[in-house]
Amino acid sequence: MTKIINDFCINIATANGTGSQSANLILLQTFFDMGIPASGKNLFPSNISGLPTWYIIRLSDHGYQAPGNDTHIQVLVNKETWEEDVERLTPGTVVIWNSDAKMPMERDDVISYPVPMTSLARGISPKLAKMVANVIYVGVLAEILDMDQEVINQSIAKQFGSKTKAIELNIQAAMLGRDYAKDNFTKSDPYLVEKREHNQGEFFIEGNEALALGSIFGGIQLLAWYPITPSSSVAEGIIDWLPELRMDGEEATYAVIQAEDELAAAGMIIGAGWAGARAMTATSGPGISLMQEFIGLAYFAEIPCVFWDVNRVGPSTGLPTRTQQGDLLMLYEGSHGDTTHIVIIPGTVEECFEFGWKIFDISERFQTPVFGFSDLDLGMNKWACKGFEYPDQPMDRGKVLLTKEQMDAIENYGRYRDVDGDGIPYRTLPGSGLDPILYRGTGHNEDGLYSEKPEDYRLLMDRLKRKIMDASEALPEPLFKEEVECEVGIVYYGSMENTIQEIDDILEATGRKVSQCRVRALPLHSDVQSFMERHKTVIVLEINRDGQLYGIMRKEMPTELLTRIHCVAYSDGLPPRAEVYADKILEVLKEVGA
Repeated sequence: MTKIINDFCINIATANGTGSQSANLILLQTFFDMGIPASGKNLFPSNISGLPTWYIIRLSDHGYQAPGNDTHIQVLVNKETWEEDVERLTPGTVVIWNSDAKMPMERDDVISYPVPMTSLARGISPKLAKMVANVIYVGVLAEILDMDQEVINQSIAKQFGSKTKAIELNIQAAMLGRDYAKDNFTKSDPYLVEKREHNQGEFFIEGNEALALGSIFGGIQLLAWYPITPSSSVAEGIIDWLPELRMDGEEATYAVIQAEDELAAAGMIIGAGWAGARAMTATSGPGISLMQEFIGLAYFAEIPCVFWDVNRVGPSTGLPTRTQQGDLLMLYEGSHGDTTHIVIIPGTVEECFEFGWKIFDISERFQTPVFGFSDLDLGMNKWACKGFEYPDQPMDRGKVLLTKEQMDAIENYGRYRDVDGDGIPYRTLPGSGLDPILYRGTGHNEDGLYSEKPEDYRLLMDRLKRKIMDASEALPEPLFKEEVECEVGIVYYGSMENTIQEIDDILEATGRKVSQCRVRALPLHSDVQSFMERHKTVIVLEINRDGQLYGIMRKEMPTELLTRIHCVAYSDGLPPRAEVYADKILEVLKEVGA
């Protein structure tokens, strides 16, 4: 039997609220600390407890982080999905299952390891048996895969922190599971793990926590928020870290308000932005929908403020605990009337931190609401992080007048007058004594005075459009990986970054080489057009149904390039799987004869 080392997927089927997440994170942390590239995907239900949850761990010496199409090791604990989980298994799958569940295992084409998880757990702690049973399967996996027990113990200690009794109890449970497997099973599967030298100097962090830290380094002064999955942990991370990072002696240099709803949160940050504070909210698609009128106000009145959208599956309530890139167009053209917004799109946890602080500079520089666009996969799963890029320059507060001397130096000052041709007017702040403080959400002229004159409105809207479109060269530029003399280019964005290398390798194995362009902001940088001009066929990859970036590109790129653009858009709520996209790319190439 050929050994398969560090190249397989584990799927753990449990129920939400049973403590399985701790066990799953212990496994993930152990693989990581053994130097093995590993990623974890938590597929959890949109209720508090009781419904099915799955956790997918992928090990890959290639560094692949997508879930993968196949399950190689299945852990079965949840009776509610048992039959469906068993039916989906492919022949040869390893199945570690709770024999105390008294559920059928009528598959003779799988490698079966029955374990009385509940009975073993009761022997340790009758009161906590439901939770301890999860760590039993950690021990069974440890024995079957030949995992380092010392590293497991360290991972358990990391998971439970200062809770000494919990650490001791869970180490005991892991050892009991390991001993049971050693005494009762003869290994008949090919899967093993071996230590590697990867992950040196790296650490695990969720995208939302990285974003929270970046926001603090960006100088956030007001956080106004309303809880909504999957963005709540952004606000919770900011709240947790602010007391450690943003105190002036015993005085806080920030304010946090949990609003009564998303609409109120939007109003609060717009008011704070008008007053000169750096303010943000974090939400998801339904929250952005509620904020639309306020978003239009901030755009039209030119008030800096920051909105982070951690995208979940819509429309309506949709799939609140699944991932998607379905909000892109709503952010780019949010609110009624003619609007175009700046959208910043991280693709890694490092960029979540970096863009978390840069977004405030961008918002104040261009005097406009700016949207950060993440998603549930990037935001709520743990990712290996190499470290952060910290601010090394003073904050860019934009064109703010703070003294009479500064105002006197501006010829013919008007709140909405473009005096130097960049589309960005100067602004003053309340309390500076530089009256009048004029911001209007109704029609206004260059001085900020009420006006319904057609020419005033047309000139204002043209300037706003120019201001936003000209911002493109100052935003995070696209990143490229180009093949020499390659005629096919792939354009993608956001968390697709964590699948793109595997897609590339699959295509290369079929004899196809492609160049890559990762978009990191809207409006599109001019380099995206240059990339299209260098490739005869351009395929846009997206985690949504309708191809929203594809639509933006078709609308904004020169007419002569439109025949080059093709779309691969796919969404089922799961993080992108490489084989799905690779197959669809090959279909497009076949159709166009490329």
